[in-house]
Amino acid sequence: MNLSNTKKNRFTKYYIGIGLFLLTYLFVLIFRQSPDLTEKLYSTGIYPYISMVLRFIFGWIPFSIGDIFYTIIGGIIFLFFIKKFKSIWQNPVYFFGKIVLFVGGIFFIFHLFWGFNYYRKPLEKTLKLNTIYTESELYNATEIFVQRANELHTQLMSIDTLSVDIPLTNQEIYKLTSQGYENISYKFPQFKLCVNSLKSSLYSRVLTYMGYSGYLNPFTGEAQVNRLPVGYHVPITATHEVAHQLGYSAENEANFIAYLVSTHHQNKYFKYSAALFALRYCLGEVQKVNQEKYDEFLSKIRKGILKNYKESSDFWKQYQNPLEPYFKASYDVFLKANNQKKGIQSYNYVTGMIINYELQN
Repeated sequence: MNLSNTKKNRFTKYYIGIGLFLLTYLFVLIFRQSPDLTEKLYSTGIYPYISMVLRFIFGWIPFSIGDIFYTIIGGIIFLFFIKKFKSIWQNPVYFFGKIVLFVGGIFFIFHLFWGFNYYRKPLEKTLKLNTIYTESELYNATEIFVQRANELHTQLMSIDTLSVDIPLTNQEIYKLTSQGYENISYKFPQFKLCVNSLKSSLYSRVLTYMGYSGYLNPFTGEAQVNRLPVGYHVPITATHEVAHQLGYSAENEANFIAYLVSTHHQNKYFKYSAALFALRYCLGEVQKVNQEKYDEFLSKIRKGILKNYKESSDFWKQYQNPLEPYFKASYDVFLKANNQKKGIQSYNYVTGMIINYELQN
């Protein structure tokens, strides 16, 4: 009798795990074929409520619940393997049932809480924004950002050769990030942030060695920022992670929203962060097509701005390690598996959106 119940429970786990996986994958197939349906039914339908509930539950807690959650889950898995090591080999079918249930459950929760956003309608279509630009338009936009960055640098630092230090704590930046989204929501209501849940990651050093400046925890809805990097890019990182929190999963879209929020922010340090962010992407594209033009733009930029870029580069260089490329490669595979065909290169596709927005407004 007991043996029969054990077998029944074992197969119940199989059925539940496989059922959750197949149900989720069915919706993935449907949403992948119909971005408009995803946008209406999930991204602007049920997701905002799921996200708001998660942020309401976890947002008020001053530390990352998501990081603690990952630690606990990791510990449970480790202890399970230690405790059940012999029985796994003796009864692999039982172990496989546990794995199927766990994977099926995670796959289901990930997509329900956030993952279906990978299949939503592209932001450039929602905003009716072109992403294609000519070489001339690239040069015009780059010139705009050179002038804007220089002007902001002059306002924030009177000495041409000194970099700008942002005199804000991470908590102050997080508060200003919420204010930035409040400001931009008057022009773009879809970017309204009702409940804040932006925190420093407890695993910031691990993230740094992996080469990441932040991430969104899809299970708790917390936007996580790596607290170790300092410099001009911290505001743009914070606004980027909140964009993910609002359901914009594509990296180029999160980059564009971060640029938009920071550019229209009342705080000059956020404006400076956005200007250097946009300028860096534009310069990268200019260098690909015309080295002489790139050198010309570079000569116009105040030395302090170039020093800001160097400080950021030097920070990340000191944490480079043999494993970092593998972390990046894994994330590249993850993005491609979730409807971002360009993988990790999709970050760079923000350039077209920024250029066209600037030249049209």
